Amino acid sequence: MDLGFIIGLSLGFFAIIISIFIGGFPFYIYWDLVSVFITIVGSFAALMVGAPIGRIFKMGTYINICLKEPKSNIPDIIKTLVTFSERSRREGLLSLEDEIENLTDEFFKQGIRLVVDGTDPEVIKTIMYHQLNQMNARHNEGIALFDNWGKLAPAFGMIGTLYGLVGMLNSMGDPSLIGKGMAAALITTFYGAIMANLVFIPIKTKLADRDAQETGEKEIILEGILSIQTGDNPRIVEEKLLAFVPPKERAKIKQTSDI
Repeated sequence: MDLGFIIGLSLGFFAIIISIFIGGFPFYIYWDLVSVFITIVGSFAALMVGAPIGRIFKMGTYINICLKEPKSNIPDIIKTLVTFSERSRREGLLSLEDEIENLTDEFFKQGIRLVVDGTDPEVIKTIMYHQLNQMNARHNEGIALFDNWGKLAPAFGMIGTLYGLVGMLNSMGDPSLIGKGMAAALITTFYGAIMANLVFIPIKTKLADRDAQETGEKEIILEGILSIQTGDNPRIVEEKLLAFVPPKERAKIKQTSDI
């Protein structure tokens, strides 16, 4: 569970609510059902207009990705690749065929299969980068979805503001309705800003971070696979892969290596 995501989201709403109470204003004046419909429901409807319905149905999946804290597999990946390098140097590339079914990552499996089949390195690189690009494209669908929602929410907040101003101007003859119209105009902007900056844009950022982390792992796998095929010394393979890791983590990974 990603505690940063849950605590940050909760803390953000808590800060807004507690600020309202500290300010001394009654809480109910910040609630307006019409503004909720205009800002949240309206922006969601616009999102549906611009995105395939299947992508909308995946919204729960995208949020679930944000809620789960991914475990870094980089130390295990490097250790596995170095072990494969040692074995291939001793017994040949065909000896890695027995290890394929023990791998859980399909990207890793495909790369090792290509190596065992004796595929040209440039062909391997082309195939694997094509897979990587397709993965990024799939991830970008969710990133773009929440990025668009983050732009639409404030826009519909402005639509609500115009709605409130029209009502206010139409009620100039009745001073008791002017305040209600102005409040509706401002609350919709308030809702739009909160939803965009506390929910939708942070979710987009979190999804982009998840994509970068998985892409980094795949690039390490690809670099290791190509090094194995060219017959690099296991220590050279390790040093190549450690270049992808922050300096502070390299020593720890080396300590767990079998080399």
